[in-house]
Amino acid sequence: METAVSEVATKSDHAVPAANIPATMKAAVYVGKQTVRIEEVDTPRIEPGEILVRVEACGICHTDLKKIEYDLLAGPRIFGHETAGTVVAAGQGVTAYEPGDRVVAFHHIPCLDCFYCYRRLYAQCPVYKKVGITAGYEPAGGGFGQYIRVMDWIVQRGVERIPDTVSFERASLVEPFNTCHKAINTADPQPGDVVAILGQGPIGLMFTLLAKRAGARVIATDTIDTRLALSRSFGADISLDARSQDLSASVKKLSDGRGADLVIVAVSAPGLVEQAVRCSRPGAKILLFSQTSDKERVEVSGADICVSERMLFGSYSASVDLQKESARLVFGPEMPLEDLISHRLPLDQIASGFQLARNPDERSLKIIVQPQRWTS
Repeated sequence: METAVSEVATKSDHAVPAANIPATMKAAVYVGKQTVRIEEVDTPRIEPGEILVRVEACGICHTDLKKIEYDLLAGPRIFGHETAGTVVAAGQGVTAYEPGDRVVAFHHIPCLDCFYCYRRLYAQCPVYKKVGITAGYEPAGGGFGQYIRVMDWIVQRGVERIPDTVSFERASLVEPFNTCHKAINTADPQPGDVVAILGQGPIGLMFTLLAKRAGARVIATDTIDTRLALSRSFGADISLDARSQDLSASVKKLSDGRGADLVIVAVSAPGLVEQAVRCSRPGAKILLFSQTSDKERVEVSGADICVSERMLFGSYSASVDLQKESARLVFGPEMPLEDLISHRLPLDQIASGFQLARNPDERSLKIIVQPQRWTS
């Protein structure tokens, strides 16, 4: 049974007059062969227990870029999962949300009742692996479309309200922030630990904030001067240009000659995992966060891991346990997360956003798509 869309009014900072939800909408559709096209598609229709959300902001994430670049999934699909917007319709039985509510929605939520959930390995849960938000076609997040259908199990546990004082663009950072929050909790840096963070893009900068919040001494690396400068304002004790400065020497100087206690590889580039091993001490932890494609390969000495007793591990996606705390931190004044947002682009400029995300310049950081804006 489908719930017909009806007249709604929003109370968002991008409010629209009460009107029928359009039968069609614009979306950036991945059609395969590394190709994304702006197309007119049917506006999703919701079923009982679901909500329809008008997308106001969606961040460009490198996991989606990899899916497009490597053709990891068959098209057509509408990607985009760092999504914030306004509820415009609620299906039968939905009582927690109503039209006008400003929300963020997570596209993955676990069942909480399986082998992996009992061990808090939520990203391995079969239900978690099902995408619960779509703008049409096979569910893929949908945030690069103007409206998304949020399915019932996501409505039940994967939606957070946005305070009226918080912009949709800042709110769209809740999902990526949660992924970093989860990874930091898993890595568990202790006060006084030396933590090297390789890469100071939006994800690396979030790691810098969180590692400093844990009391660690942070060494940040990147190849873009503006990102290095921002890393210092985010709490890095030392910021190094990875092209010309010796990370291992700086880490050893800060750690009485031992090496880093924890290294976070926050960007995907050849040679970084090997560098992480070289600058870490025996017994250190090395966290891989950005190596999300099965086409990426890592080669390290077995003895560097086994004989030197290093722990090499990964962290992937968000944790439902940290969802509300992550939202609180993003919505609150404690962290300067607004500084991460460098571009706000209308939907018809999404291709230039993808290009800029793949090839960042001195000014670019987090790129937000605003599907309700249109320039052409």
